[in-house]
Formats: sequence, structure tokens, C-alpha cells
Amino acid sequence: MMKFSNAFVVTGTIGSGKSTFLNLLKMHGFEVIDADEISHKELEVCKDEVVRKFGEEILYQGKINRKKLGAIVFNDKEALKWLENLLHSRINAKIYELCRKLEAKNLPYFVDIPLYFEGLGKAEFEQVVVVYAPTKTLIERVMKRNGLSYEEAKKRVKLQMDIEKKREMADFVIDNSGNLRDLQAQTEEFLINLKGRYESIKV
Repeated sequence: MMKFSNAFVVTGTIGSGKSTFLNLLKMHGFEVIDADEISHKELEVCKDEVVRKFGEEILYQGKINRKKLGAIVFNDKEALKWLENLLHSRINAKIYELCRKLEAKNLPYFVDIPLYFEGLGKAEFEQVVVVYAPTKTLIERVMKRNGLSYEEAKKRVKLQMDIEKKREMADFVIDNSGNLRDLQAQTEEFLINLKGRYESIKV
């Protein structure tokens, strides 16, 4: 397996603001591989198997309703494991295919892998950026964004590896406990640091 030496994995936990950070990178002209987007597509490809497992009630207008499916798997560890086993290798294969294409350009690019430390392809990547916010902030954001109660939001956050642990394992930390302006400043700083390694980058 080749090493993707120009790749930067971007990860965090639910509510840490990873998507906002990635959007800022896109605005700066960087290529981003979105594992979530890939997983949506692969979920549709595997639709028949998923419906056989969870029943027709997860469908809405012929497509998988991810909210309904989420309500099932986030409350059932076995069901979540089954779904991950079905999708992970397919998602990985697609990510690696896209990485190979971008690697050839010899420029930095970003791979959005939400569950990177939970078990998606560690060996191929050398540089990991964690978008961080403290657990209390994560829970508040998830409550607000998903319209969940405190207990439901806490449950979602706790399903993933502790953000403090991820922070320790990161090569780069983007602290997103503040507002958007703070995040923009952190992003600029990160890119200036990156520019030192790649002469052709314009920040």
C-alpha cells in the first residue's frame, strides 16, 4: 500500500466544526476528499442490503432516509457495527482511488475522515489534523444543530472516541472552541505553516 505523503487527514468529532474548517480550506483553493459524501453514495449503492436488514421504513421516496437509519444504528451497537462492516471497505477503496489521483499533483490535499482514529486506514496517512472543541461545547452544538435533547446529544458524542484523546494523537490541532472568526484565524495560521513546506502554495 502506497503512502499518501501529500495527504492531510482532517478529523474531529460530531459538533467540532470539521465541515466549516474544510469549507474554509476549499475557499483557499485546496482539494478536499469528503468521506461523508462518499459514504452517502456507497449507502445508496448498498441500498438493497440495508433495506433487507432494517426494513422498508428506513426509505423515503425510494431513497434511504439517513435520519431514520441513524436513529436505529445510534441506539444499537450491533446494528452500527453491521453497517460499518458493510460500508468501510467500500469507502476506503474510493478514498484511496481519489488520493492516488491527487498524490500525483504533488500538492497538499485534505481527506475528511470523521472516524479516522476509530479505525479507518491509519497506515496510509502520515499527517492528521484534529478540529477540536471541548466536550461540553460539542454537546451544545449537537443539541442545537440536530434538535436533540441533552441526553441524546451526549449519547451521540460519547459514541465516538473522546475528543481529548484525539487531540493528543493529532499532528496538528485546530482549536474551534470559539467563533467563526477565531476559526478563520486558526486556518490562516495553519496554512502559513503549510506554505513553509510547499513553495507553490498561495495563502
